[in-house]
Amino acid sequence: MDELIEYGPQLAKGFLVNIELSLVGAVCSLIIGTILVSMRVSPTPVLRLAGTVYVNVVRNTPLTLVLAFSSLGLSDQLGLIFSGVPRTNSFWIVSMGLSVYTAAFVCEALRSGINTVPMGQAEAARAIGLTFGQTLTLIILPQAFRAVIAPLGSVMIAMIKNTTVAIAGGLAIDSAANMKEIFDTTGVSIPLFLGLVVGFMALTLPIGYFTGWLARRLAVAR
Repeated sequence: MDELIEYGPQLAKGFLVNIELSLVGAVCSLIIGTILVSMRVSPTPVLRLAGTVYVNVVRNTPLTLVLAFSSLGLSDQLGLIFSGVPRTNSFWIVSMGLSVYTAAFVCEALRSGINTVPMGQAEAARAIGLTFGQTLTLIILPQAFRAVIAPLGSVMIAMIKNTTVAIAGGLAIDSAANMKEIFDTTGVSIPLFLGLVVGFMALTLPIGYFTGWLARRLAVAR
């Protein structure tokens, strides 16, 4: 318990980085995932192919490799710099990698939601003169989001837990990296380990319960 009192603030500071990564990743992955699913159901073959290739490649690539490529490949080799401050730059590099990785799973969740929308609604939209974009944004996607609230919640929970591998992208100030540093100094501490577990549970459990409740609340009877 003494270790938790002594090193708790350092661990909490790293945990705050995990929360920030989760917030940025959630917003960006939802945006990118929505764009990807629009490509996957597009009537344009090239867009469908591009969306399919992206999703299949990213979903079958370990996150650690995505983050390492973002840091070593895009940042170090190709010169992609978000900030002159190394820690800030690493934060945004990891956020980018985490977002593009999670977006593939958001895309597939949304695509399953689109499949629940009756085909007749899209046909009716075309019959009254709506374009593909209008049909997608005004009719299809709103119902798709409503149908996959719980799966999207699961994707977000997985993303929050995935922030613990941020060190693969060069960000060595998150909670997992701080805990490793503490353990290297003091040895393994069960109270610190359990404290971090409780912290992540405090984030993920409410999301699971809330999205489950919201999914039941907004469920569409078909």
